[in-house]
Amino acid sequence: MLILFVRVIVLYLLVFFVIRLTGKRQISELQPFDLVVTLLIADLASEPASNTGVPLIYGIVPILALFLLQQCISYLSLKSEGVRKLVCGQSVVLVSRGVVQEVALRGSRYTLSDLMEQLRSKDVFELADVEYAILETNGELSVLLKGEKQTPTYEVLHLPPPKARPPFMLVQDGEIHHEALAQAGFDEKWLRRQLARGGAKRIEEVFFAFLGSDGTLHIQRKHEYGENAVFVSVQEKKGGAE
Repeated sequence: MLILFVRVIVLYLLVFFVIRLTGKRQISELQPFDLVVTLLIADLASEPASNTGVPLIYGIVPILALFLLQQCISYLSLKSEGVRKLVCGQSVVLVSRGVVQEVALRGSRYTLSDLMEQLRSKDVFELADVEYAILETNGELSVLLKGEKQTPTYEVLHLPPPKARPPFMLVQDGEIHHEALAQAGFDEKWLRRQLARGGAKRIEEVFFAFLGSDGTLHIQRKHEYGENAVFVSVQEKKGGAE
């Protein structure tokens, strides 16, 4: 039993690091050859993990071989357009200039219902609103709406854009995230003062508090303290002073 436990741990660590080294893409974003390698690795690891009669090396060597094969194919795909097209395929235009490409749909084994379903997943419910729709090599559908249906940008409207930065989660479940607080350019004294302005006298009362890119501190207290959401406008000055 102990041997089986150790074998599973070893194979788990091996598969984890191999998958980790192959990239950070999600399953839905994997190219076909990446998906095949991932499935084969999982299958190769399952047999020696569950059967002590199979030498552990019989699982390790094929997994490493598949990893090396995947790395070689990835390298060749980066260097050669021909290899990339052979391995990954090519994007297919399903809608061009507002016209559905029937031949392309058939060649991609796509029905009109499939196309409409993919469009709805992109929050597009009217086929007439679509200028271009491209089926990418990973199966995702990229959609370009017609000009009058696109969301205008700050540049087009000639408006000053807001400062672009990610939101900072400063408090989560009653605990301060000091690293995020430092990245935002403030200190704990400043944070406690802002929370008090939002009605939270103690850190323990706060379910979460994050600083948005627009300079607004979003505060929500735990349900036992009222569970109310409060928005505090923050004047950004470093060093904890308002």
